Amino acid sequence: MSFRTLASSTDVKDIIPALQRLHSFVNGHGPGTTITSAQRSEFNRAHYTQTLQFLVSNIQADWLNKLSAGQRTELWDGMFLKGPPEQSLLVLMEAIGELRPSGSLDLIVNITERFLQSRRLADLLCSYCLQTSLSDSPQLRETLLSRISALPDLTANKLHPNNRPLFSPQQYYPLLAKEMLTALEQTCQALRDGTDCSLTFVAQTLGKVCIQGHSDPIMANMAPHLSACTYKDMVWQRVCWKLLENVPQRWMESVLTGLVQAVHGPDALGRIIGNLVLTKKTAQYIITHKLLLLRYRYKTQTLRTILGYLAADRDRRPLLIQVLRSVSQAWANASAIKHTPLEQQFYVSKALLLSVSLLTDSELQELRSELLQCMLGGMQSHLDSSVPQIRNMGMVVGECLSSRMDIHGVKLKFEYEQDEETRELLSLMNPCEEAEPEPGNGVCSSEETVPSPQKESPKSNKDQESDLDSDDEFTPYDMSEDVKMSKTSQPRYLQDCLEILLSSADPKRVKLSLRAAEGLVRGNGLAAKEISVQMTKVLLHMEDKYNIDGFLNLRQATMVALTVTDCIPVTQYLTSEFYCLNYSLRQRLDILEVLALAAQELSKPAASDKSPPVNSVPSTEISPYPGDNPVHWRQVVEKRIQSKTKYISKGASRPAPNSTPSRYAPVAGHFFFPLLRNYDKPQVTFDLLGSDHLVLSRLIHTLGLLMHLAANAPIAAQMGCALLDFAWTVRYHTDQMVRRSVLFSVCSVFLSIPSHSLLVDLSAQLFETRAWLADVAEGDPDADCRSLAEQSLVLLDNSLKKQLQGSK
Repeated sequence: MSFRTLASSTDVKDIIPALQRLHSFVNGHGPGTTITSAQRSEFNRAHYTQTLQFLVSNIQADWLNKLSAGQRTELWDGMFLKGPPEQSLLVLMEAIGELRPSGSLDLIVNITERFLQSRRLADLLCSYCLQTSLSDSPQLRETLLSRISALPDLTANKLHPNNRPLFSPQQYYPLLAKEMLTALEQTCQALRDGTDCSLTFVAQTLGKVCIQGHSDPIMANMAPHLSACTYKDMVWQRVCWKLLENVPQRWMESVLTGLVQAVHGPDALGRIIGNLVLTKKTAQYIITHKLLLLRYRYKTQTLRTILGYLAADRDRRPLLIQVLRSVSQAWANASAIKHTPLEQQFYVSKALLLSVSLLTDSELQELRSELLQCMLGGMQSHLDSSVPQIRNMGMVVGECLSSRMDIHGVKLKFEYEQDEETRELLSLMNPCEEAEPEPGNGVCSSEETVPSPQKESPKSNKDQESDLDSDDEFTPYDMSEDVKMSKTSQPRYLQDCLEILLSSADPKRVKLSLRAAEGLVRGNGLAAKEISVQMTKVLLHMEDKYNIDGFLNLRQATMVALTVTDCIPVTQYLTSEFYCLNYSLRQRLDILEVLALAAQELSKPAASDKSPPVNSVPSTEISPYPGDNPVHWRQVVEKRIQSKTKYISKGASRPAPNSTPSRYAPVAGHFFFPLLRNYDKPQVTFDLLGSDHLVLSRLIHTLGLLMHLAANAPIAAQMGCALLDFAWTVRYHTDQMVRRSVLFSVCSVFLSIPSHSLLVDLSAQLFETRAWLADVAEGDPDADCRSLAEQSLVLLDNSLKKQLQGSK
C-alpha cells in the first residue's frame, strides 16, 4: 500500500505517512506503529532490498523535492542508513553504477558517504561475525566482497573527476581497516560472553583487499593494534589465529607478506599468527621459502622478523633448521651466483647470516659439517666471480661463518674494502650488541681534549720569547720545494735507465729509474724507438721486489709512453704476447690496459707545447738549487699586474683549436685485429672461453673501447663487423661481467659506424642483433645488462631511422 501511495500520489500529506510506515518496518518504532519484531525481521529479509530499489527508481519524483531537508534526511536517507547494511551497500553501489551524472547521482553519493562515515561497514562485518545477518548465500558474499574491496575503483570510474575524498584509496582502506578492527573487538567481547562467532567473512575481506594490492595501508593500521591487543589478551590471540586460518589459500601470500613487513618484531608476529606455519602448508611455504629465496625486495628488518619468529618457539625451530639448509644451498650454488641478480644474492647472504646467528651451540654442532661444506664451496664460487660485490660478499660471509663455527680456533680474515653492504653483513652476526666506538672517531679521553696547564706554560713562554726575537719585516724563505740530496742520482739517458732496470739490485736506483723513465721516453723519441720493444718487455716482466710507492702506475705510464712513441712495433709485441704461454692473468690485464690508454692518448690531438708528464720528475728536483727558480717570481709579478689592470673588454681567452688528423686512425688495426686471434684456442695456463672469464670480459671491453676510438676511421666498418662476430659467440655467457662487456662493445659499434655503413656493411647481422638485444632488455637477470641492452636498442633504432629518413 505504501508503494502504491508513493507511486501515484503527489500530495506531501500522503507521502510522509507512507514513508513513515516504511521507516517503522526498519527501525521498529514510529507514530502509532504496531509492527512486531517478527514482521520487522521478515521485512528486512524479504522486502528491504525491494523497498530501496523502489526509492531509487522514484528518485526524480516530484514529491521528493517537496520534502524539507530535515524530512528528507530522516525519512529518505534513514531508509538506507538504518536497515541491513549489506543490502543497503549493494543497492547504493548499483545505483551509482546505473545513474547518469545529475542531482540524483549526487544524492546517492551523499548517502553512500554518510553510510561510510556512520560506521555501517563495521555493522556489516559484525553481522557476519556474530551470524546475525538475515540474508546469506555464497553469491551474496562474493558480490559483497567485490563491492567492499573495490569501492574506490568503482566510484572513481563513475565519478571521475568529481570523486569524493573519502572514496580515495588513501582514505577508504585505512577506514576499512578500522572497521575490521571494530568487528574483531566486538567478536572478542561476544566470545567472552559465550556467543559463537565466525570470522570467515572478515578473513575473506582481508584477503580480497590484500590481493588487490592494498595490503600496505590495511596492515599499517591493523598490525600495531593487533600487536598491542594480543600482548596480554589470550582471547585476542585466538581471534587473530582463527582470522588468519580462515584466509583463503589463494590470498594467503598477500596477507602474510603485508603483515611481516608491517609488524614490529618476531614476538609480535608470533602473537598474531601463532603456529600458522605448522597448521597451514601454504603459510609454511610462503614464510620458509617464498619470502626468503624467491622474493628479495624486503628490508633487513623483515628478515629478522621472519627468522626470529621461526626461532622463538620450540615447535617452530625445526623449520629454522630447514630454512638454514635451503638458504645455505642457495648461497653456495654456483649456477645461482651466475644467473640471479646481485640484489637477490645479497638478500640470501643476509638470510644465511641471520639464520646462523639464531642457532644454539648444540644445533650449530650438529650442522657444522654442512655449514663447513657450504662455506668452502660457496666461497670458491663467489671468489671465482668477476663482480667485485660478489667477491666481497663471499669473503664477508666466509669470515662470519668461520667466526661463528670456531673451527679449531681458526678464523678466516680477508682484505676487502668495506662499504655499506659489507658493514651491514658484518652487523648481522651480533644484532643485539652495539659496537664500541673506535678510537679516533670523535671519542677521546679527557686528557686529550683538555690540555694540562702545567704542560702548556713552558711552551707558551718559549713562544713568547720567540715572538720577541722575531722580525716581522722579513718573510720566511719558501723551502717547500727543497729536495733531500742523495748520493744516488737518477739516470739522464734512456739506455742507462734500461740497464738499471735490467741488472741493478739497488732499490733507490731502481726507484729513480722508474720515476725518470716516462719523461726520458717522451723527451727523446729517437732514442726510445731504438729500445722500445726491449724496454717494454723488461717492464712487462718486472715485479715490485722493493715495494716502491706507485710502482704499478709508474710502470704502466712508461709502457704507455713507449707505445705512443713507437706505436707499431710495441703494439705488435704486446698483442702477440697476450696469447703466449707463461704469463699471469695480471700481466695479460696489464697488456690490455696499456693498449687502451695508449689508444686514448693517440686519439686526442697532439699538444703543441709538450708539458711534462704527470709521473716524471720535475725539473726542480734535478737542479741542485731548487729555490732559484725564475718561474716563481715571474708568476708573482704577473698576478700583481693582472690584479691592478682594468680591462674594458676581453676577447677569446684562447684561440680556437686547429683541426689535426687522428694519430690513432692509421694504426687502429694494429691495436684491434691481433687481439681477436687465438681466442678460441685454450692453452695450459690460459683458457679465455673457460675459467678465465675475468680476462675475457676485460678483452671485450678493451675491444669496444678501441672500436669507439676509431669512430669515422676508414677501417671502422671492418672492425665493427669483426667485433660483432666475436661478441656473437659469447653473447650468452654465464658471467654477467662478460655479458656487460659484450653489450658495451655492441654500443660502441653502433656509436662508431655511420648509419649508412650499418645498413650496407652490417645488414645481415642487424636483425638478429636487434632481436637478441630485445631479449636481453626483457629477461636478463642483471640490471646493468638490461640497461645496456636498452641503450643499444635506442642507438640502433635512431641510426636506422636517421638513414631511412635521409634516403627519402
